[in-house]
Amino acid sequence: MSKPKPQDLFDLLAKFDDVSESTVTSTRLPTILHDAVRVAVALGMDTSANDATNQALRDRVDSFALRLALDEHFREYPEARPSLAQVAIAAARLDGDPLGEEVELVTQAAEEIIERSPDAKPDDVLIYASALARHRQPRRSRTSAA
Repeated sequence: MSKPKPQDLFDLLAKFDDVSESTVTSTRLPTILHDAVRVAVALGMDTSANDATNQALRDRVDSFALRLALDEHFREYPEARPSLAQVAIAAARLDGDPLGEEVELVTQAAEEIIERSPDAKPDDVLIYASALARHRQPRRSRTSAA
């Protein structure tokens, strides 16, 4: 068998909703995960542990395929890749974080943090931007009780 290509996975994913045979497999699960799935099914997560497992695997494969597709797209169109600041702003907005509206501040934070840590993540940028925002606020003067 030749090395699989992303398109092989995409082709299989396109058939996920088709009726197909099933294959019996044996999977080793940590006992705590097995117990948690059993309880979650009893609480209504899915109709069975088998359905829960299938859905979890499908979700994971879908996510992986999406990542492959994005990586392939960004290789072909590198200018389409969002900057670290853009991703951090989008993450902040999704979370309802006020930093999502502080474009200049988050951009500054991203530029500064990349200098120190080239592998910085959006959360790192937001933490740093939060510190910058706090630092730029006027400090309250302490009053002493006399």
